[in-house]
Amino acid sequence: MTCNFIKYKLQFKIPGGTSRGILHQKDTYIIKLEDNGKIAYGECNRFKNLSFDDREIYEDKLSDVCKKISERRENILDELEEWPSIYFGVETLLKDWENGCQQIIFPEVIQNGGFSIPINALIWMGEKDFMLKQITQKLEEGYTSIKLKIGAIDFQTELALIQYIRKQFNEQEVEIRLDANGAFQANEALDKLNQLADFQISYIEQPIRAGQWQEMADIVEKSPIKIALDEELIGIISQKEKEKMMQTISPQLLILKPALIGGFQGSTTWKNLIEQYLGSWVITSALESNIGLNAIAQYTALGYTDYAQGLGTGQLYTNNFPSPYSVDAKGIHYHTSKKWDLSLLTKI
Repeated sequence: MTCNFIKYKLQFKIPGGTSRGILHQKDTYIIKLEDNGKIAYGECNRFKNLSFDDREIYEDKLSDVCKKISERRENILDELEEWPSIYFGVETLLKDWENGCQQIIFPEVIQNGGFSIPINALIWMGEKDFMLKQITQKLEEGYTSIKLKIGAIDFQTELALIQYIRKQFNEQEVEIRLDANGAFQANEALDKLNQLADFQISYIEQPIRAGQWQEMADIVEKSPIKIALDEELIGIISQKEKEKMMQTISPQLLILKPALIGGFQGSTTWKNLIEQYLGSWVITSALESNIGLNAIAQYTALGYTDYAQGLGTGQLYTNNFPSPYSVDAKGIHYHTSKKWDLSLLTKI
């Protein structure tokens, strides 16, 4: 049995704009376990300047994991609590191995001919005309949940873009959700949220930067819009600290990105916590390749909320791995009639 990994550079078809900058490409790591012709894959999605385990020794840790995995198997996960993206990749790899090395991570969601999950359309940041073009295209395609990344351009311009949607569709027809990626200052956030509330916003992710628990708690209490935590969850490892954060902030929603919060186990822990606070959750990819996205989609298919999920990122890249999925305005769809093509990974 051998295990190794490759660093794979995903190339964006169109640059992706966020409040943290513009993405032209994204590195990820594909981990591979092989024995007697059987090959399983997982994706360790290290997100530069965001992942808790974005460290200089990342590749050294991956090499160590590969050396140990043939002997330790599942027990190796016990060593990876502080390496959430590696945990996610190894967890996926082992489940793929157990289920026959066909990229079937949770067989129960595949058995009945595949599945479909409703998703939102993602609008990248950029100049007004660029964002307007994206919005128009997604609305024409029939999407009924639009997610806009905001916080990098003039706020009045962003309000105008949101108003453009609302002039055509009311909140029953098209849901608008926002992602600020922590771009608002704490002392200005409520004023901006009050202006945004005129457009019946479903929720906004991470209005201020993570780590300001008391300030975020005050915003949650006073905001006319539901607050969803995203980056706030990154790096909170212990159950005690998770519970402390939830008690302090009491958010209405959590955005769960398995590669950033410790895989399926970490995601399930956060699900259980937010449900204790009578809140909800949305599962979102973190710009993985189709290998990671597949694992997240299958996990999501086990049971999801009434909210559209954030799983429409598989078409962002020019060099993604052809998979059994399709994406349209009705959701992301797994087709048992389609096959994987992982030939790009033969050089591992």
